[in-house]
Amino acid sequence: MRKRSSAKIDPTITDTSAFGIIEGDARMRFVDEQYGFVTPRAKFLTVSYDSQKVASVRMSPQVETLPLDEALKVVLDLQQQWERGGWQAIATDQHPLFSDSEQWLKELSDCKFHTTYWRAIDRFQTQLNMGCFDDSKYPNEKRYLITLELSRPY
Repeated sequence: MRKRSSAKIDPTITDTSAFGIIEGDARMRFVDEQYGFVTPRAKFLTVSYDSQKVASVRMSPQVETLPLDEALKVVLDLQQQWERGGWQAIATDQHPLFSDSEQWLKELSDCKFHTTYWRAIDRFQTQLNMGCFDDSKYPNEKRYLITLELSRPY
């Protein structure tokens, strides 16, 4: 991962778990022939290691908090990439997929936090969260934060 990245990623610690936080903007290009996807640029990205292997990547695929319509575009684009790549949405009865519907817009504008889960067979899993976030740069606006975690299935 460090070889392919233009971002500075902290070194791992032998035989333990550690977190590395990148400096600057980052974009995840998950390179896999079938399950690959690309995120927008991000300011926040952590890499969790276990015995010098990447255990998970957690990021906020945005450079700042976003208005609802822009945040929804990001999560819908990620869902479309996963669908095209053969990922399967899981636990949709408790965690339905994001959509551009009146019901979803109302729930999200009421600041209800929402999570969806996707799985690429038994190889990878993603957790996608979106909810309101108080941003001092925009004190009179509702702003949204998206968090994406990529890991092995649990």
